[in-house]
Amino acid sequence: MTLAPTRSLSRVLMYLFVIVMALLMMAPVLTVILGSIRTTGQFLSNPIGLPETGIQWENYTDILTSTDFWRSLRNSLIITLTTTTLVVLIASPLAFIFSRVQFIGRNIFFNILSIGLLFPLVVAILPVFLQVRNLELINSFWGVILPLVTFTLPSSTVILIGFFRAIPTELEDASYIDGCTTFGFFRYVLFPLARPAVAAIATLSIVNAWNEYFLSLVVLGNADKWPLTLGIMQFQGQFGSDWARIMAYVTLLIIPAVIFYLLAERHIVTGLTGGELKG
Repeated sequence: MTLAPTRSLSRVLMYLFVIVMALLMMAPVLTVILGSIRTTGQFLSNPIGLPETGIQWENYTDILTSTDFWRSLRNSLIITLTTTTLVVLIASPLAFIFSRVQFIGRNIFFNILSIGLLFPLVVAILPVFLQVRNLELINSFWGVILPLVTFTLPSSTVILIGFFRAIPTELEDASYIDGCTTFGFFRYVLFPLARPAVAAIATLSIVNAWNEYFLSLVVLGNADKWPLTLGIMQFQGQFGSDWARIMAYVTLLIIPAVIFYLLAERHIVTGLTGGELKG
């Protein structure tokens, strides 16, 4: 008789915990959004208050009419889309080889790849910078793209390996009976079935490249090559005391990543959890 009230209380406590954690995580985002539609004075006096004299749309119009913003947006798109394309094109066959192809030293090579999960880009920024300089890629988009691809590959490959291994071997045997080659099985059978996992690694790569700041700051000395994350620094230098416009800039920066994440959320969850294969 006491189980039902106990379960109800546990459920209420669980929902309260989730709500509190969600509010804590959303607090910085709400602060930025509310600050972007008010004046700097209102923001400094009450960071999470509502507009007192109407929404200040000029905070956005001043940014959207700036050529610097659109140039930085173009640079961010170049870095993000190129990085994501290369990650998908390289991680997919690499994961296929590790998960489906038997060869001498496979475990050794996989362990070497997995070591990359232990070292974030920030830790290795000095040797990365020296290598980029030796390749004469300073002030080049490739000086940012190639390190991003390199440090994103280990996690992307591991995610795809888990998904590829979950696909029944009977499908592979059937494809060989029908005349498929190893590459044909990967291209026509395995890769289409792995679309959720591919969407997951693509989304993670997009968010990572879109928000990249430190590497761009080190490699790109030319302001004409700066992405949006560095454009904020440039904008803050121009309007050092106008925090309302800076908040509007930050809001415009996070909107594309949030929209893409919401559109791809179902595929991300399926890809990361190794969802059920239907067909």
